[in-house]
Amino acid sequence: MNIGFVGLGKMGQNMVERLLKGGHKIVAFDLNREAVKAAKRKGAIPAKSLQELVNKLKTPRAIWIMVPSGEPTENTITALAILLTKGDIVIDGGNSFYKDSIRRAQELERMGIFFLDVGTSGGIWGLKIGYCLMIGGQESVFEEMEPVFKTLAPKDGYAYVGNSGAGHFVKMVHNGIEYALLQAYAEGFEVMEAKKKFDLQLAQIAHLWNQGSVIRSWLLELAEDAFKKDAHLNSIQGYVEDSGEGRWTVAEAIEENVPAPIITMSLLQRFRSRQKESFSAKVIAALRNLFGGHPFKK
Repeated sequence: MNIGFVGLGKMGQNMVERLLKGGHKIVAFDLNREAVKAAKRKGAIPAKSLQELVNKLKTPRAIWIMVPSGEPTENTITALAILLTKGDIVIDGGNSFYKDSIRRAQELERMGIFFLDVGTSGGIWGLKIGYCLMIGGQESVFEEMEPVFKTLAPKDGYAYVGNSGAGHFVKMVHNGIEYALLQAYAEGFEVMEAKKKFDLQLAQIAHLWNQGSVIRSWLLELAEDAFKKDAHLNSIQGYVEDSGEGRWTVAEAIEENVPAPIITMSLLQRFRSRQKESFSAKVIAALRNLFGGHPFKK
């Protein structure tokens, strides 16, 4: 298929490469000129602007957007909508908030433009392994674009999950679960790291747990690699960002009256990781000293 691709970051660049290897023709654009040159070296047709990208595609056009959620995605879709014509397809493969995707689908539909929201998981390993794709929108449009999804995903690695917004909703919850899994592994390894008496080898244990254990996973494979490179992670600062999906999952759980304490606490622990010192801990230490005479560290 002929596809326009906007956004050539780490994931976008690898997705373009995988599509090219799958026999698709790609017209690629990014604000970063060097990224466009890199895509050209892989076989993509370069574009210097969105206008040029649109001009180089035959109608009906299909354009995949892989840019950060929020304003970058909003601006890109708004700019494309002016350039596209009836029957064209816009695919948002980023981590957009699902309610924004529902709105965008409705706005584009009024212009005769189709929209698919595609939750994309796979990170930097997607080029080799393939991407897990969670797809929302009109089912007929999904079917039209299925050859693209089949190329990007491993076997059984893509699915049409529902109407507009469903793809990004499923990806949002996926990432909320990811937060909780990461926190559980992190806490377990911290307990073992703290038990100096046994001098435990964390890389060995991560490898061991992946041999038939009920908690085996790809994350444990990555943990093994991390501990092999740096047994006590001395080179890494314990500062963890969040990209939004965890917050959205917690907010959705509250909106739907669903108890989600583990995902919620994993999100709050990320906030804690960014504090050099906890003010709330200071308050607790001060109060314990005043009501019970418990000592505190100066």
